[in-house]
Amino acid sequence: MRRFRKFQVAYSVLLIAFMFINQLNHYQFNKAYFFVAVTVLGYLMIFQFVLIIGLCFQLMRKGNKEAVVFSIGFGTLAVMSILDLVNFYRSSLNYQFYLWKWGGIALFITLIVILVRRFALNQELLVNYSKELEFYNHQLQLSERTEIISSLAASVAHEVRNPLQVTRGFLQLIGSRSEEKEKEYMQIAIEELDRASVIITDFLTFSKPQLDETVDIDVNQVIKQIEGIIMPLATLQGGRIAVSVPPGLYIRGNVSKFKQVMINLIKNGIEAFQDDGEVQIRAYEMDSKVYLHIKDNGQGIEAAELAKLGEPYFTTKTKGTGLGLMVTFRIIEAMQGEIAFESQKNNGTEVIMSFPKVM
Repeated sequence: MRRFRKFQVAYSVLLIAFMFINQLNHYQFNKAYFFVAVTVLGYLMIFQFVLIIGLCFQLMRKGNKEAVVFSIGFGTLAVMSILDLVNFYRSSLNYQFYLWKWGGIALFITLIVILVRRFALNQELLVNYSKELEFYNHQLQLSERTEIISSLAASVAHEVRNPLQVTRGFLQLIGSRSEEKEKEYMQIAIEELDRASVIITDFLTFSKPQLDETVDIDVNQVIKQIEGIIMPLATLQGGRIAVSVPPGLYIRGNVSKFKQVMINLIKNGIEAFQDDGEVQIRAYEMDSKVYLHIKDNGQGIEAAELAKLGEPYFTTKTKGTGLGLMVTFRIIEAMQGEIAFESQKNNGTEVIMSFPKVM
């Protein structure tokens, strides 16, 4: 098509030049001009229209919808134009062209159809872009809130931890010299201090999730270790754990932090157990990434709550603080990973994580 376009342009320039030469010589070359401008050009047009029709059929076979619509319109114009030219030559050049107009109308209609289709697709893209903009705006707000809490957590946690430890020590000392009833109260107070200490540790991990020592983590080996740790808890809750992790999957990160992430997510799945509870853990490699799925068959999460997972202090547990999942998000982020959730109410929840694969 490109070659024929160049040829057509050059041929048209020659015809224009020939026309002026013919006029300047008082139309002495009328026969020659008629031959090249009508006869030869007509056959060239027929050949080009046949070529266009063939290309239209090729485009239609490829299945592109806009190509199919355009091919129908342009193919109709080409067929009508060929019929006009054939009738023109069959009638000894005494013929009024009119069929090409119907072909032009068909082409015009198909162009309108394509334009409307493009408009609809652009509207769909606009809606998708609006959704993406809303999502990224939400992520930006979440990131800003997270940074504020991170800075606050780092400054407060260190100052609070030492007084807690001192208070715990004195409570233990007083408890050893108290009566049984008072010892019981002291023990409750110590347990609450320990819980506060765990929350502070989570704050510190959240504010500074540095991976002090990064190594190549064998995902299969770590999951086996975690399975041995977490299996009794699942059994105690009347459920089970199903693991499908092939060997040879390696990611880069801190082993203890990665274990913390996995245990936290698996425990969330176990705590969501209902009747015949199960947590499925599977991993695989795809597109130079290692994917980890943790799926439970618990009560699931509402869509509105699902969008808030990872936000500061948001939790679906009655006694939760929301810090565990926040810490999980931060550790995964520090390991250059990504995390996503899929859930339906009464149909379980699935956590999907991805990490760069160590080659």
